[in-house]
Amino acid sequence: MRRAVLVLLSALIGALAAPAIRAAPHGGSSGCREVTFEEARYTVCRIDMRTHELRLFLRGPDGSPFGSLSRFLGSPMGRGVAMAMNAGMYHEDLSPVGLYVEDGRELKHLNRARGPGNFHMKPNGVFFVAGGRAGVLETDAFARRRPKATLATQSGPMLVIDGKLHPRFSDEGPSRKYRNGVGVSDGSAAIFAISDEPVSFGAFARLFRDALGCRNALFLDGSVSSLHAADLGRTDISLKPIGPIIAALRR
Repeated sequence: MRRAVLVLLSALIGALAAPAIRAAPHGGSSGCREVTFEEARYTVCRIDMRTHELRLFLRGPDGSPFGSLSRFLGSPMGRGVAMAMNAGMYHEDLSPVGLYVEDGRELKHLNRARGPGNFHMKPNGVFFVAGGRAGVLETDAFARRRPKATLATQSGPMLVIDGKLHPRFSDEGPSRKYRNGVGVSDGSAAIFAISDEPVSFGAFARLFRDALGCRNALFLDGSVSSLHAADLGRTDISLKPIGPIIAALRR
């Protein structure tokens, strides 16, 4: 059963009358495709940094957080977007938990604190764009190098670190959720992936390392994982609000 149907069933069970996917507005090529890896289904979007610009969005023209892909895409900022995805963990007020750099402005500082939950499952990390190239660095490495990022979002845990899986992942852990994340190989492209069925951290990390060739990859979030892909005519509707949004626009 496809994820759209599963989410719709969840919505009905929760007495929420909202479709899981609506028709996508037009946009440039999103470079997205559906793949199967280890018998699980995913959608993968390869964003070429030479032909697309990545941008982060949190608040709309009225100053309030977008909270959903559909509201973002319906705003002036969402016009012509090829791909969009929720971009990291956030507080109840939808503000980012960790480092957040939007249009070259650091709106939230790097978070190196200890704490509970996935964000604090060390090592966590940062996805960023600097000098027109995409990167993923473990948080301490990012703090040491301090690249001049025009875009950055911090989340956790890291999925792949220099070709190795996060040390706390088992091959098949007990937690199965919809998950989304981002990885890089050589910096010329950012590779975003979302699971179309519940998967473990281990399986999701192996997707990035073994199927997508990413030496470094970062978990963005689970359960609220949502994707807009213009090529696929897909825009997910999360049953819960989302925080920061990352979007690809054709240059």
